[in-house]
Amino acid sequence: MSRPLRIQYENAYYHVTCRGNAREDIFVDDADRNAFLELLARSAEIYQVDILAFVLMTNHFHIVIKTPLANLQEFMRHFNISYTSCFNRIHHRVGHLYQGRYKSFVIDADNYLMEVSRYVHLNPVRIKKNEILPVKDRRKQLRGYQWSSYPDYISETTRYPWLDRHEVLAYFGGDDPGPGGREVYAQFVESGLSVDIPTPLEKGKGHGIIGDKSFIEKISAHYSKSMEKREVPSLRKIERHINPERILDAVAVVTGVEKTAFLARGYQGIARGLAMELLYRHGGLSQREIGELTGIDYSSVSVGRKRFRTLAEQDEEYRKLVTRIQETL
Repeated sequence: MSRPLRIQYENAYYHVTCRGNAREDIFVDDADRNAFLELLARSAEIYQVDILAFVLMTNHFHIVIKTPLANLQEFMRHFNISYTSCFNRIHHRVGHLYQGRYKSFVIDADNYLMEVSRYVHLNPVRIKKNEILPVKDRRKQLRGYQWSSYPDYISETTRYPWLDRHEVLAYFGGDDPGPGGREVYAQFVESGLSVDIPTPLEKGKGHGIIGDKSFIEKISAHYSKSMEKREVPSLRKIERHINPERILDAVAVVTGVEKTAFLARGYQGIARGLAMELLYRHGGLSQREIGELTGIDYSSVSVGRKRFRTLAEQDEEYRKLVTRIQETL
């Protein structure tokens, strides 16, 4: 059987997991876990990868990452070799630590990043011995599990400065001072303690893509053009990124609204949501970067984009606006 393709492109989101060889433990003690996280942070800095969520179990781990530089393979190779070498040295052993290659799924972030982060964070309470516990006990255990990013998501402070929780929390109202989106996110995750929620990873079986049909077709179409070998080289850009200023200028021209007007506080028209959606879709910018460029709080970027997409689905005139700007660009 051929190995699944490693799909790589700029600003791709992934769920990555690795299991111990023969299901053996990959963490013996907390010193191992601390070393793992230190090496994860170091590797992420070297390869400029964003760590969005993680959980360390006894014989496997899960991480959710974003790769602005389309370098998943390089990052994971460096990180896995680094931790294997460290583990082997400390425990006086040789040989493989992991069971084969790491598994990775590309995530349709707009539709499934929230669900994947919930799946990752619920791992500690999904083991058999915990499934029989009352919900309140499982909630306490979940919130107190040290080797997960979940406590950082629901706390005003974070233990790990390299953890980027902003992108996920932006879907829930952000993590500005005060409870805000953290409480809403906690409710979202902990709803999975009392209700059997389908595992989002099931959507990725066979093709390695966690997404809706249109997203899967978009990714598959770009890869089918270059599938001459079993292992496809990195797709550096699904679409050529366009200078953000060009996008803002095009929005101003097509909508007839001055750039300074739709970027100003209090603006209520459609131009700002349109600009944010195109900056994300064609400018290659993250929601935080869009917020910095436009002077808008990054949590408002997520809300604005979602509102615009809803309008575009309901009104053909909005869809025509997008098409006209794309043709202009």
